[in-house]
Amino acid sequence: MKPISLQLYTVREAAAKDFPGVLKKVADVGYKGVEFAGLHGMAPAEVKRIVDDLGLQVSSAHMALPTPDNCAQLVGECNTLGIPKLVSGFGPDQFKTMQGCLDAAARFQQAAGLLKGSGIAFGIHNHWWESQPVDGEFPEDVVLQDAPDVFAELDVYWAEVGCGDALGAVARLKSRAPLLHIKDGPVDPPQPMTAVGAGALDMPALIRAADPAVLEWLIVELDSCAGDMMEAVEQSYRYLTENGLGAGNR
Repeated sequence: MKPISLQLYTVREAAAKDFPGVLKKVADVGYKGVEFAGLHGMAPAEVKRIVDDLGLQVSSAHMALPTPDNCAQLVGECNTLGIPKLVSGFGPDQFKTMQGCLDAAARFQQAAGLLKGSGIAFGIHNHWWESQPVDGEFPEDVVLQDAPDVFAELDVYWAEVGCGDALGAVARLKSRAPLLHIKDGPVDPPQPMTAVGAGALDMPALIRAADPAVLEWLIVELDSCAGDMMEAVEQSYRYLTENGLGAGNR
C-alpha cells in the first residue's frame, strides 16, 4: 500500500487561522504526509520544524511555475521544507487549442529543465479542462508527450468530470503518475465534493489501475465540502486505510 498525504488546500480556511493547529490535527488523524499549498504567512523553516516534530513527511507542494526569474527562490524554499516534487499548472484558456497545449508543454518542459540538478521534480496537476479533447486528443496527453521530463499528478475526480473515464486516464498515464489526487464526489454536479469513498468514483479500481512501481503517494484533496471539512478529511483517511487502499500512521 502507498502512503497517504493530504493536500492542505483542503483545509485552507482553518489553516489561515491556525496553521500549526491544523497540521497537528492532520497528524493526529494519521496521515503520513502533507502537500503544501502556501504557508499562511509562516517562514519555511518554522513550518518544517513543526512538520518534523509531528512526524509528517512532505510528499509535494503546489507552487508557482518555475521560470528563470523565480527558480532560485523556489528551489530554496523547497530545500528548506524538504519538498521533493513541485507541482503547477495553467487555467482552462491555455488548453482550448492545440497550439495552446503545445505552448504549455514547452513552458512545463522549461520548468523541469530549470529544476534539473536540484533534486526537485516538476509535475502538473490536472483539472477537468485537460481531459476535454482538442482536435481529437486529450490536452494532458499532448503536454506529457511534448514535455518528457514532466510528471503527472493525476487528479482522478477532475479526470472523471472532464472525460467521464478516470479509470482510462489512470491506465493510460500510469507510467508518468507518481502522485494520485484521491478526490471523490457526485461528478454531476461537480461540487460540493464528498469524503473519499462517499462519492461516485470507484476508488479501489482507480488505485489498482496505477503502476505500483511508479506510484509514490495517494494524496487526498477536497476542493469543497457540504459538511464539516475536517470530518471529511478524517472519513477519507478511514476509508482508505480500513479498505486496505493506502497506508497511514494510525
